[in-house]
Amino acid sequence: MLGDRWGVTDREILRAYPCDDFVVSPTLRAWRGVGVNAPATVVWPWVAQVRLAPYSYDWIDNLGRRSPRQLVGLPEPRVGEAFTTAGGRKRGRILSVEPGKQLTGRIMNAVMSYVLVPEEHNTTRLLLKVVMRTNRVVALGLSVGDLVMARRQLLTFKQLAERCTE
Repeated sequence: MLGDRWGVTDREILRAYPCDDFVVSPTLRAWRGVGVNAPATVVWPWVAQVRLAPYSYDWIDNLGRRSPRQLVGLPEPRVGEAFTTAGGRKRGRILSVEPGKQLTGRIMNAVMSYVLVPEEHNTTRLLLKVVMRTNRVVALGLSVGDLVMARRQLLTFKQLAERCTE
């Protein structure tokens, strides 16, 4: 499907993601990934801080409010908590979490998993998979729209985590 992959390898697409356990026979499957020059222990707090803001294009996703550029020391995420905040309103729910490894949540009918894969030389692959059951026309539109927004989000997390290691 158009827009279903960005920055991921075939191997990363074939792996199991926690979101796969929550949506049976999804019509939308989208994978995103970015390499981060920081260990997973540095990347994780930024991913977990998605509970405060979307970290994509704030002028669209966050009604012009800037996503925090400093870590605020949030406690670890817990199942049942709000997944994110956009435009000052809490959105979605956390469905699954393994601190330091993965965060999975639902927003409307989409389920997404952020997965951190530690690599050599204190680097991390930050992977995101989004799954959803919907009609194919909606899936195509969402896939392309998510590509733009998720790409910005992952690149923002990358930039913020790498800044912490300088």
